[in-house]
Amino acid sequence: MIKRRLRAWFENRLPRSDSQTLTQRNLYILPTLAGWSFGFTLLVMLLASINYQLNLGYALTFLLGGAALVSMHQTHGNLRRLVLRVKAPAPVFAGEAATLEVVVDNPGTERHGVGLGLYDAHRQGMAFCDVPAQGSTLLKLRFTPTRRGRHGLPTLLVETHFPLGLFRAWTVWRPAALALVYPAPELPAQPLPAGQPSGGGELQARSGSGGEFEGVRAYRRGDPLRQIVWKKVARTGELVSRDTSASAAQTLVLDYAAAGADGVEPRLSRLAAWVLAAEHAGQGYGLKLPGRELPSASGEAQRRDALEALALWHPDGAATTTRGTGRSR
Repeated sequence: MIKRRLRAWFENRLPRSDSQTLTQRNLYILPTLAGWSFGFTLLVMLLASINYQLNLGYALTFLLGGAALVSMHQTHGNLRRLVLRVKAPAPVFAGEAATLEVVVDNPGTERHGVGLGLYDAHRQGMAFCDVPAQGSTLLKLRFTPTRRGRHGLPTLLVETHFPLGLFRAWTVWRPAALALVYPAPELPAQPLPAGQPSGGGELQARSGSGGEFEGVRAYRRGDPLRQIVWKKVARTGELVSRDTSASAAQTLVLDYAAAGADGVEPRLSRLAAWVLAAEHAGQGYGLKLPGRELPSASGEAQRRDALEALALWHPDGAATTTRGTGRSR
């Protein structure tokens, strides 16, 4: 408990930034377990050399001690002057793994054994790489947000044990970018609600050129693939498309009040599933939330705006931006 509080206190003192240059001010170095064992061995060798007056023992002890000091300098220099830059992850659904991309820029000579991981993962799942001289390397980490909303990225740990593993140099970095997390879609998804007549008119069923009702017509060259009614194609072998002029007579409104699920999060999950279903069917739709309404439209922009509205909506109108991130993977 005390160790966890100390880690949280130290982490909260760090400024947030989307790029960080590693210098003496933010780099730390300590011996590893192997390094402490090596130092104890050198001490025993020194005492034995003093006791038995072994000149070769002195030479070997100080030779190995000098190698350890050089190793300490190289371990620290393996991270010094590196520049870290983070790329904000693409939006994901709650419970899905988000991919965090970090670019490591090296203005100097080649670096080896540079590791990157999540600070709260206790050095598990570290990704190691070599960074070429005057070049860059891209590292990817995965973490899993468990709640919808806009979250701060997890605190990152950068470390190295190069070249001999006697010392560990590291730094702790808090990126400033945010990750957007959509509500997890309801599974299994419920059928889409019925459309509402637009303009007070009634939707009239009419026959398309293929002889079918329900707003379909013969396929025309240039029709989008998602507009083709594939079930009818499989049944009859004839290409038919949805008649957008017929479907325009009604408006699909995804209403929070009419979602029917119990609780805020289940309703938002159902609405998220409906957004995906309507987009997959190529159907225009609007979204209605208490205090927020999106006009009817279709396409990738409408999908993105609708899911973002669901991710950030809160019953009391407060923003759902947090600094928590979820578990690592």
